[in-house]
Amino acid sequence: MQNQNSAWDWDIAFRALPDILEGFLTVTLLVTVVSTLIAAVLGLVWAMIIRLAPQPISGIVKWIVSFIRMTPIVVQLLFAYYTFLMFDAITIGIVVFGIHYSTYMSEVYRAGIDAVPKGQWEATTALSMSTRRTWTAVVIPQALRATVPALGNYAISMFKDTPFLLVIGVVEMVNAAQIFGGNNFRYVEAITLAGIIFLLASYPTSVLVRRLEKRLAYAY
Repeated sequence: MQNQNSAWDWDIAFRALPDILEGFLTVTLLVTVVSTLIAAVLGLVWAMIIRLAPQPISGIVKWIVSFIRMTPIVVQLLFAYYTFLMFDAITIGIVVFGIHYSTYMSEVYRAGIDAVPKGQWEATTALSMSTRRTWTAVVIPQALRATVPALGNYAISMFKDTPFLLVIGVVEMVNAAQIFGGNNFRYVEAITLAGIIFLLASYPTSVLVRRLEKRLAYAY
């Protein structure tokens, strides 16, 4: 029996680490990466539909985006889990996280698009550029410069929100730490390790985002 009065037990910490790393690599990281890709692409789609589509399509999409953004992600996870029974919990989590954060990213894209100087739009018209060419060659590259920091921050926020997956039975890093703590009657070591891994994963990502922002600013 481990000493329950000690503040920290290295033996417990080393025993907890494999379970926590497994939860991090097989669930937390997977959900974050795939959901971020979904959110980034779908967010751009939302922004372009709202900007280009005629009424009432743009109005309907704007309402859908607002509804999703104002609804707690835990409610969305539970609704999707009990509605789409043919899908496993991790798939549900990935899709819900991707859709939920796409609504925030759509606002980031919208702000970036609005930041493109009016003269750039006029120049594309004067050059008789097609709508597709205008967006792919002029608007999106310039908008990305302003959106990279915010998109990166939302990716980090998504990463830190993955413990919400517990409500649909997905055992990610923090939940694995809780389970280990319950089985061994020691929570401090496991939860602390999970927090350290969150920090070690988030900080390099924030540094990478800043470097990418500088590189894009230099390129354009």
